[in-house]
Parts: sequence; structure tokens; C-alpha cells
Amino acid sequence: MAKIESIEKLQNAIADRHGCESSWVESLSVKDVFHGRTIWQGLVEVFILSGHPKAKTAYAWIDQEGEDDTGERVETVLGIPPVESPLDAVQASIIADTMLGL
Repeated sequence: MAKIESIEKLQNAIADRHGCESSWVESLSVKDVFHGRTIWQGLVEVFILSGHPKAKTAYAWIDQEGEDDTGERVETVLGIPPVESPLDAVQASIIADTMLGL
């Protein structure tokens, strides 16, 4: 998927899930390591929000999933403390998945 298409897909997810508009800021490489083992690695897109009552920032990415990574899952996390960075967003998503049994 082209970069522009990915950004638009993430912006649409932010609008649908959080009811606000977003402007793309940057892509940041994130690597979450726990006890020397990589838990997650990839690019997280950073967005500035307009119209959200609490958050000014959102972090979003697309994870490949399923057999042979043929499916995808769009993740969006609002920048509301304790989430203050792309790494925080990834960790919050992993914790939420663990708690929900995904």
C-alpha cells in the first residue's frame, strides 16, 4: 500500500473512532523490547487532532495479521496521559489486546 493511501486510511480510522479530524505530522520507527525480546517493531504515524475534547495527538499504524500476514488491523491510540509517545501508544495497544484476549 502506498504511503499516502496508508495515511488516508489511518486518518479515516481516527475520524470514525474518535470523531475528529487529523493532520499527519511524521512517521517514527518504534521497537518495543521486553526482556531482550522484540515484542513489536514498525512505523507509527503521528497526527495532530482538531476537534477532540481531550486529545491533541493521535498515534496510528497498520499491523499485518492472520495467516501469512494477509490481513491487516488498523490501530489508533489517543495521546492522553499516560500515552505521551509512539512507544507508549504501542505498549498501551499491546496491553489492551492482552486484557481483551486478542
